Amino acid sequence: MNRIEQRLQELTQQNKKAFITYMTAGLPSLEGTKDIILAQDEAGTDIIELGIPFSDPVADGPIIQEASFESIQLGTNLSKVFTVVEQVREKSQIPIVFMLYYNTVLYYGVENFVKKCKETGVDGFIIPDLPLEEQEEINEFLEGEDAPVLVQLVSPVSKQRIPLILSKARGFVYCVSAMGVTGHAATFHKDIQEYLAEVKRASNIPVMMGFGIRSAKDVEPMKDNIDGAIVGTHFIKLMKECNYDLDTIKDYCRTFKKKLNETFL
Repeated sequence: MNRIEQRLQELTQQNKKAFITYMTAGLPSLEGTKDIILAQDEAGTDIIELGIPFSDPVADGPIIQEASFESIQLGTNLSKVFTVVEQVREKSQIPIVFMLYYNTVLYYGVENFVKKCKETGVDGFIIPDLPLEEQEEINEFLEGEDAPVLVQLVSPVSKQRIPLILSKARGFVYCVSAMGVTGHAATFHKDIQEYLAEVKRASNIPVMMGFGIRSAKDVEPMKDNIDGAIVGTHFIKLMKECNYDLDTIKDYCRTFKKKLNETFL
């Protein structure tokens, strides 16, 4: 198993839910990115989604788009982020998932990208603009239990495709809670419960819910159908508002993780 699968197996054995955050690589700087990852590990975050900035992030709302733009202006690129992960691995084994768009992978070279993920310690990736039917090229290089995992996304309109999408999925399944881009502020799809229950029935791996989550209370009604929560836009906003203060970041992560599991027990 890679680090994602190992961490989620440990949580299952402990009857605990996963807390996952999204952060944009390169903010407030590359060194600051490393410090925030290590601070989150200390605070109990289970998995980190590290967003690779892109010029046209079509799946993201205004806050993450702005963060991506700011990071690009600072000179962040994929090669530099790989170096950050290498440095993190000297001190931490927290699971790291890249969130990026397929053009970035293609530009780097698909085989080279997967190889570099293995070498540096990237445990998986989420590629929102790569549908199931187009994954054959990258899947060719994802053989082996210790290989990075390609996390599958499903949405409220995926009902007929859920079994197919999850048939060979690894790591965890990312359940988008609403249609459209990120940052909906807890305005979830009207059929969210039915949709999550369908995913839970079809999935042999942990089910995570993301988009619009700010606090553990937001996902309390879904406690029977999810194995964890992903916080992105709210976390990006919080970090910027506190000027990337590590104590504030650690307090938020520690509190969310604690309340998440209190809510679900």
